[in-house]
Amino acid sequence: MPKIEDYALIGDLHTAALVGRSGSIDWMCLPRFDSPACFAALLADSAAGRWLLAPANPAPGSDGNCTRRRYREDTLILETEWDVDGGSVRVTDFMPVRDDAVDLVRIVEGLSGEVAMTMELVLRFDYGRVVPWVRRHGQGISAVAGPDSAYLTTHAPLRGHDKRTVSEFTVRAGERIPFVLRWAPSHEPEPRRINPSRALDTTCSFWRDWIDRSEITGKYKEPVERSLITLKALTYAPTGGIVAAATTSLPEQLGGSRNWDYRYCWLRDASLTLQSLLAAGYTEEAAAWRDWLLRAVAGDPADLQIVYGLDGARRLPEFDLPWLPGYEGSAPVRIGNAAAPQLQLDVWGEVLDGLALTRAASPAGSGDSSWDIQIALMEFLEGAWDQPDNGLWEMRGPRRHFTHSKVMAWVAADRMVKGVRKSGLPGPADRWAALRSTIHKEVMTDGFNQELNTFVQSYGSTELDASLLLIPRVGFLPHNHPRVAGTVKAIQERLTEDGLVLRYRTESGHDGLEGHEGVFLACSFWMVDALLGIDRKDEATQMFERLLDLRNDVGLLSEEWDPRTQRHLGNTPQAFSHFPLIHSALQLHHGQAHDSDTPFTERKHGQQESMPKNPEPSKGKK
Repeated sequence: MPKIEDYALIGDLHTAALVGRSGSIDWMCLPRFDSPACFAALLADSAAGRWLLAPANPAPGSDGNCTRRRYREDTLILETEWDVDGGSVRVTDFMPVRDDAVDLVRIVEGLSGEVAMTMELVLRFDYGRVVPWVRRHGQGISAVAGPDSAYLTTHAPLRGHDKRTVSEFTVRAGERIPFVLRWAPSHEPEPRRINPSRALDTTCSFWRDWIDRSEITGKYKEPVERSLITLKALTYAPTGGIVAAATTSLPEQLGGSRNWDYRYCWLRDASLTLQSLLAAGYTEEAAAWRDWLLRAVAGDPADLQIVYGLDGARRLPEFDLPWLPGYEGSAPVRIGNAAAPQLQLDVWGEVLDGLALTRAASPAGSGDSSWDIQIALMEFLEGAWDQPDNGLWEMRGPRRHFTHSKVMAWVAADRMVKGVRKSGLPGPADRWAALRSTIHKEVMTDGFNQELNTFVQSYGSTELDASLLLIPRVGFLPHNHPRVAGTVKAIQERLTEDGLVLRYRTESGHDGLEGHEGVFLACSFWMVDALLGIDRKDEATQMFERLLDLRNDVGLLSEEWDPRTQRHLGNTPQAFSHFPLIHSALQLHHGQAHDSDTPFTERKHGQQESMPKNPEPSKGKK
C-alpha cells in the first residue's frame, strides 16, 4: 500500500483525484467531492477500483514508482516521469476546469528511446462495490451501472480481461498518446468529446491566470502559493464552499478506528479561509466562501451546525462501508459525519470572527449586509455560552466546559461590541461588553491552573490542549501576557512529540475513542505563531521550516504526522494544515504576530485589498 504522502492531487473545482507515484489513480469520487467513489483502491486494493498508467517494465528497485514528478509550474497539472531501460516517458494528469461534463485526461509522452507501457482501468462504482457493464464504444469503451456512466477514449489498443480494461502499447520519443475518461449520469447522452491537447493548454492557462492574481511576496512565496492552489482545488465552485479534505477514512492511527469523512465544509474554517484568501488578494474567492457561510447559517441560530454539505446541506448521516477494509486495515471506512449535530460553542465565535474580518476588509461605508444574522447568532450565544459542549476537536465523550469554547464566546461578544462601537452598526453594545467582561473573568479564573501556570483544556482539568495557543491570536490576551508565555511553555513541555504539537493527550479517554494519533500539523503551525508573538522569532522560523520539510514532494500536507514512523496520517490534502501554513508564512514575513480579525495590510503594490461590496461568487471560470 502506498504511503499517504505518495499521493498528488488533481481536480476540476467539483471533485478531485489522488494519483500515486506508481502512476495509479487510487481515489476519485464522481461527480462531486462527496459522491461515491469510482476508484477506491486507496481504502482497499485494486479490486475496489483504480486507473494505472505506467511503464510495463519499471526500473529495478523502484517498486514501479516514478523517477520524479512535479506540478507544472503554478498549476494543478501533474507531470510524472520514469527513466527505464530503453528510454524515458512522462504521464501528464489533469482535470479541465469543469463546464458541462467531467473529464479526466492522461497524456503519455515519449521523452527518449522507446518505452513499453501498460494501462489498467478498473471502474468500480459505489465505493468499489458495483462492477459496470462495459462495451466497446467508438475509439474506446463505455461503462454503465445504475446512475453512472463513463466513457474512455484513446487511440491505444484496448481489451477486456478479468472485468478490467487493459492496454499494452509502446511510446517512442516525441509521440503523445492521450486517454480521456468522461463521466455522465447514465440517463443522459454521452458527453461531448474534448481535444486533449487543447484542454491541456486551457487548463494550464486557467491555473496560471489564477495564481497570477496572488499578492504574495517574500521568502515563502512558493509554499504559500502551492497551498493557495491546493485550497482552490478543494473548492466546490458552484457554491464557494471548501472541503476539509478530498478523502474519507484515512486513519489518524494506522490500523486504528479514528477514521473520518472530511469531504464536507466546516464552519470554523471560515475565519482561517477568509484571512488566507484576503491576505493573498483573492477577494472573489473570499466573498464566495463568505456567501456560502451566510447561506449555511441562515435560519434558527440554535440550529447552527459545525459542518455542512458542499451546498449547505445539514443532514450528513454517518455509516460504515463494511466491504472496504480501510487504508492498511484501518477500519471502519466511514461515510458522512456524525459530529455534524454536536454542540460546539466555539463555532459561533469562529463565524462572528470571520464576518468581522470580512467587515474590516470591506470598503469604508459599505456597511454589513449580514449584521442581522450576526445579531441573531449573538443573541443565541448569550443564553448558551455557559453550557458544557463537545469542544473544538469534536469529542465524542461527555460534554465539558472547554476553555477554548469559552474563549471563542468571548471573541463573539468582542467582535459584536466592535461592530457597534467602531463600525456604527446598531446593537446593545453595553450589554455585550458586560458579557465579554463576565466571560473573560470566568476563563481567567476557571480556565487557568495557577500551580501549572497554564490555561487548561477544560475547567477543573490539568490537561492541556493545543487550541490554547490561539488565545493571543484571537485577542483574548496580548501575546506578551505572562499567562500566554506560561501556556506556550507548558505545551512545549507536555504536549509535544519530537518537538511537534499534539491536539491533546488521548490517553485520558475523554474523547470517547480508542487508540492514539499523530502530531496535528495545524497545531504545530499555531505554535510557530505563538513563538513569534512572544518574541522568539528564530525558534518560530526553525519550527516553520521544519514543518515545510514535512510536505510531500509536490508540496502537500495531510492532517497529521507520525514522528515514530515518519509518515503522514489522516485525510489528505488537508485544508486545515494549509490554512495555517499560509498564516505562519505571512506573519514570519511581516515579522510580527497577527490578530485574527485584522486583514494583512502589506501588499506588494503598497495597497490593501478590500472585499467587493456585493461580489458575485466565483464559479472557477476564467
